[in-house]
Amino acid sequence: MAQQTCRLTELDLGKMSIGWGTVQADKSVEGNPLRIGAREFGTGVGTHARSALHVNTHGTTARFRAWVGVDDEVGETPAGIEFRIYADARKVWSSGVMHSGEPAKRIDLDLRGARHIVLYVMGGADGIDHDHADWAEAVFEYRGEKPVAMDAPRESAVILTPAPPESPRLTGPRVFGVRPGSPILHSVTATGERPLTFSAEGLPPGVTLDADTGRLRGRVERAGEYRINVHAKNALGSDTRVLRLKVGDRICLTPPLGWNSWNCFAGDVDAKKVRSAIDAMVDSGLANHGWGTINIDDFWQACPDSKDETLHGVGRDEGGRIVPNPRFPDMKALADYAHERGLRIGLYSSPGPRTCGGCLGSFGHESRDAQTYAEWGFDYLKYDLCSYMQKIEDQSSLEEQMAPYERMGKALRAQPRDIVYSLCQYGLVKVSSWGTKVDGNCWRTTGDIVDTWESMAGIGFGQSGLERYAEPGRWNDPDMLVVGRVGWGPQLRATRLTPNEQYTHISLWSLLAAPMLLGCDLTRLDDFTLNLLTNDEVLAINQDPLGRQAARIASDDEAETQVWARPLEDGSPAVGLFNVGEMETRVSVNWVDLKISGERVVRDVWRQKNLGSFNDSFEATVPRHGCVLVTLRESRSRQQQAERGK
Repeated sequence: MAQQTCRLTELDLGKMSIGWGTVQADKSVEGNPLRIGAREFGTGVGTHARSALHVNTHGTTARFRAWVGVDDEVGETPAGIEFRIYADARKVWSSGVMHSGEPAKRIDLDLRGARHIVLYVMGGADGIDHDHADWAEAVFEYRGEKPVAMDAPRESAVILTPAPPESPRLTGPRVFGVRPGSPILHSVTATGERPLTFSAEGLPPGVTLDADTGRLRGRVERAGEYRINVHAKNALGSDTRVLRLKVGDRICLTPPLGWNSWNCFAGDVDAKKVRSAIDAMVDSGLANHGWGTINIDDFWQACPDSKDETLHGVGRDEGGRIVPNPRFPDMKALADYAHERGLRIGLYSSPGPRTCGGCLGSFGHESRDAQTYAEWGFDYLKYDLCSYMQKIEDQSSLEEQMAPYERMGKALRAQPRDIVYSLCQYGLVKVSSWGTKVDGNCWRTTGDIVDTWESMAGIGFGQSGLERYAEPGRWNDPDMLVVGRVGWGPQLRATRLTPNEQYTHISLWSLLAAPMLLGCDLTRLDDFTLNLLTNDEVLAINQDPLGRQAARIASDDEAETQVWARPLEDGSPAVGLFNVGEMETRVSVNWVDLKISGERVVRDVWRQKNLGSFNDSFEATVPRHGCVLVTLRESRSRQQQAERGK
């Protein structure tokens, strides 16, 4: 049989993942002619790290030839890229890290017998910014079946977490903060067969607990910490724990757990959909696990320039008070409804004249808007930079970036109720270093997330170094969760993240002590997604009262593995073993990197199962784009030794 050739551009390039932009045949990722090191190539594929294309070579492909490198369109901008080729799960070629301006490297690779290859582009140690990668003059030589692009290996949506027992188990945060004189709005949550009865000892004067719902209500005028023994009981048993009520300057002592309308409905949101989300949060059982906030994003205000008449309206009344568009006829009634169901509720605005969607912002009306939000009964504000940028002469100026957030922060603090303040400022001018100075409770550290591995992993694993800015009441925010059915409205679809990528997403955000706001349709949760979001041991890591964000303690660029860890209040670390590469691999954690020693009981948090006792290190097999999330607790014998030594 005669040897034939197949250009890479003949394959279905829609199956190639890409970290930014769109895969281009015979062009760079920005649509320019392919140029590497001042040499132009007539054919090939332009992509952007991280990028992967899986190819079925049938065992009939003899060779792969190409030139690779960083496309010249990045100019002198620093870029670092490594090209890799895997054949039947083995790495068979690597370019090493290549930089902008370097000449192209030649590939002439023997693939005889290989059936599954992966053309892979990864960023260097400097991340993936400007990593415009070219596979130039890329050709397969074969006899027999022609190579074909294929989807990445399929994964089953395996449910890892066992169902909670029918007897009561208290869940949710173990600490709650409220300012003196502000109304308390907090629900003691528990799983278990209903009906449940709640009770408490140690409630401060002026605070009550509803025995049927577990809702705490009231006010405390004097600052202080109150240790409340809370109980949940049903016909099958009971559970008890301590809830610390901290009355003082700080609120939002654990990261927000809730839902936001944007990744689901975007500009298609209305009051009916929000009410449905409120009901679904409760009726699905999510609220029993501590999920407690419903946030309305953009498009509740009037949008004067929109062709959609449901977004019109007066905008503001004669007194300057903001008036919602016709989709939201009664904001106070909506907030009251959320509170009646035991949830908190939030909304969205911008420091500029218009929001990102072109609706009315708060520019020049900050104090009046904050007062209105409080009068309606809202508990959370997402404040999105958007059109304010047009008013900033020097966009790198720290003072000009801080000014609008400081104004709204003061306006919110002046209200007679607590309103969590979320800065949506995309990480500009190092917002993590000053978010607390404008009284922010959380602040976006990045651009918008979408439901791809490249977006989620790039954002999540890009949080390294920000851990020093996180503490109770002050949280780095790497954006919302992209699991379940999303779509940015009105047409929704299942997330494009694979099951393993979803486990990585939730594990990493929990380790990062990040706000976890669902962006999916809560009325259409499948069993896998619901199980993913209701593992109380995973959520307890996110909600740990110590409030320490995880740091990256180890990474192996060659193996493409990372280890992240955070200390928990009980003294044990929570550790995530992550595989960010394209092939299953082994990942280990060493006690010395955690600054611990001795025998430790390793617990698989997703499976809620002890894996045994280990000394000095622990290793696990981790699938492509997957993780193993564990806690490392001192063994009982070590605890007893410590007690005897006191």
